Amino acid sequence: MERGLPSGTVTFLFSDVEGSTKLLHALGTESYMRVINDHRRVMRDAFQPRGGVEVGTEGDSFFVAFPTAEGALDAAREMTARFSDGPIHIRIGLHTGHPQVSDEGYFGIDIHLAARIAAAGHGGQVLVSGATAAAVGTDGLRDLGEHRLKDFDKPVAIYQVGDERFAPLKTISNTNLPRPASSFLGREREVEEVAALLQDGGRVLTLTGPGGTGKTRLAIQAAAAVLGEFKAGVFWVDLAPVTDPVLVAGTIGQVLGAQESLAAHIGEREMLLVIDNLEQVIQAAPELAELAERCPKLRLLVTSRERMRVRGEVEYAVPPLSDAEAAALFCLRAGVEADDAVGRLCRALDNMPLAIELAAARAAVLTPAQILDRLAARLDLLKGGRDADPRQQTLRATIEWSHDLLRADEQALFVRLGVFAGGWTLGAAEEVASAELDELQSLVDKSLVRHLGDRFEMLETIRAYAAERFQNAAEHDDVRARHATYYLNLAETALPHLRLEERHGGDRQWLQRQAVELDNYRVALDHLVAGGDPQRAIQLAGALETLWANANAIAEGRRRLDQVLALDSAPTAARARALDGAAELAHFSGETGAAQELSEEAIRAYRAVGDEMGVAEATAGLAAALAESGEWERARHLFVESLERFRALGDQEHEMWATRSLAWASWALGDLPQARALYEDALRQSRAAGARLFEAVVLGALSGLSLEDGRFDDARTEITESLRIKREVLAPTPTMIGLGHAATFLSATGHRREAARLIGAFDALLEDIGGSEPWVVRMREDTLAEVRHSLSADEVNDALEAGRKLPPDKAMDLSLELLERRGS
Repeated sequence: MERGLPSGTVTFLFSDVEGSTKLLHALGTESYMRVINDHRRVMRDAFQPRGGVEVGTEGDSFFVAFPTAEGALDAAREMTARFSDGPIHIRIGLHTGHPQVSDEGYFGIDIHLAARIAAAGHGGQVLVSGATAAAVGTDGLRDLGEHRLKDFDKPVAIYQVGDERFAPLKTISNTNLPRPASSFLGREREVEEVAALLQDGGRVLTLTGPGGTGKTRLAIQAAAAVLGEFKAGVFWVDLAPVTDPVLVAGTIGQVLGAQESLAAHIGEREMLLVIDNLEQVIQAAPELAELAERCPKLRLLVTSRERMRVRGEVEYAVPPLSDAEAAALFCLRAGVEADDAVGRLCRALDNMPLAIELAAARAAVLTPAQILDRLAARLDLLKGGRDADPRQQTLRATIEWSHDLLRADEQALFVRLGVFAGGWTLGAAEEVASAELDELQSLVDKSLVRHLGDRFEMLETIRAYAAERFQNAAEHDDVRARHATYYLNLAETALPHLRLEERHGGDRQWLQRQAVELDNYRVALDHLVAGGDPQRAIQLAGALETLWANANAIAEGRRRLDQVLALDSAPTAARARALDGAAELAHFSGETGAAQELSEEAIRAYRAVGDEMGVAEATAGLAAALAESGEWERARHLFVESLERFRALGDQEHEMWATRSLAWASWALGDLPQARALYEDALRQSRAAGARLFEAVVLGALSGLSLEDGRFDDARTEITESLRIKREVLAPTPTMIGLGHAATFLSATGHRREAARLIGAFDALLEDIGGSEPWVVRMREDTLAEVRHSLSADEVNDALEAGRKLPPDKAMDLSLELLERRGS
């Protein structure tokens, strides 16, 4: 074996002097030769004692083989140290492999790879391959990522000895993109969208979002996906340590190894700059925009908690993870199986990647359910490891980083907005939090507030921080009082509109607008109760009864009304309305005894304040409670009384409902002709008034009466017409009752399996709503009893389960399809 070359596992060292031609011109031939001879002596003094064998020397280049990777690395460190202060700067590449050895020397791919790695470096830089790093360990090595090298098909992992910063490696891919230690999960759609924006000519693309959204990881992944599109390279610039905007250009220049102005260095090169953490030096944005304009083939991919607001900028708001991605991330990091608790935990954390990562770190000592229980202290419970960025070691630190970048006026508004729960409108922000439009817009731009449609909101993790600071704010009491007043006035304004929608149906815009304010109403009511303002608490709770009844919050409404009514017994108009509302919700909950007592007390309170309309409404409520208790004669008498009162007051809408209620009593007392006449009268009234939803209610009642009369064709026509109207409205309670009517008809006509499916859909809605009138529940129980009489237990259970899985609109479609099929 020639020259005793090492065999087996061999580590190769290639080196050469950077800028040797330039150095020759600078020193002259004689001085240059002395320097080169000194260089050769130093090199041999470093590698020979460590077993290095000189395979080849040409000019200022060395090719050395070592029997151990450790020896090669030690020699390389000594070489660079010896040349650190002199005129010579050498670049070194190391690679460990298993070459073939012949009489001519080494041959094989490992020699070429070692040479390519050395050629990719810069003077003073030592590069090692992944194979060498595996042999010596990565302590003291910096991972420079995977790089494509000439004549090599697959990317090669390259590490650098030491932490000194150099210009990007001279490789085909020419990138310094970091390789995060943890795996990247999900975000396939977002990566594709960001990559497409870069490829489609977006010159300045800004990924925005609050801290912890995953902007950095998305930027890295998207940039990696387009590496081949930029011939001059893709370069990562981390601005987290930079606090002075003046230093941004210099930092970029240092990364690129620019010796001249940035624009001159980049010129016509096809290059992508990935600039991370711009928010704290956002004042540098115009300079970056100018750079992009001066360099026509340059693209900027920027991550920031606020957009740059420069010419040509395209903003991409990074969304939270999807439910499935969030759960998968938690399970991967925590090493647990997915279950319902994991899903609820991730949703409680807004599906924010950072929050999920921090929560997963707690999984070693807490189950997902236990973490969820402790989320009241979410800002401090969730902590990262020692290697986490200090800004992201806790949720608190992440949000504080954004808060501290705000101006004083923006910080004050951010804190005041902590009074809101579940979002707010612009009008609410202006009136409650004294918001100026420019300040609010700035918070949106800085990703602390989100603007969705006509509403604003904060992610729950951010809102928790704002609410915490709000509790200690000097203006806390004043803002809280304004909040309570604003929402009390809003509830009073909305109430007549909600009642109108309840009777007429339509698009139910007021219900939709009020349902999203439930959390704010809860906060306002809590404040009035805790602040010793019982009458206004009673007033607000009474104004919310219709909302609670139509927003699937019946149980909450019952509890809230009972709470405030116990605060003050003074016979006021507010108390009378609250009593009447409590009676209504008790009726929907099947608490007929409580409904009767509350209605009687409401009548007395209305009379005490001289409210005749209130007396009429409470009388109708008392009659309904009595009817549900089986006291039909007394109920009929009160229905007649309420009808007469509504007529005397000229209230045709309430007259319709009273007529329908009187028909119900007549039916229950066995007077079917009178019942039909009254129902048809109510139907005419509803059509004349354009009250579509009430028309559907009456048609549903008529279908039941027709069934009892044996008029099956009439019943099918009536229930079909009723369902078509309810399908348009799709309000929860009318939809549920419509499904019940359809199931009753199908069961009565012998189609029990289909009836059971509709009962399953009925049951799912009943659970969501939280209750219904007793007669509705009895209708369901009577129909299910008929079904169980005809089908086996397994058949019934299978059909019920299938029905429970149907969304309301699909259940209504199925009902209409079954009814039409039965009529054909």
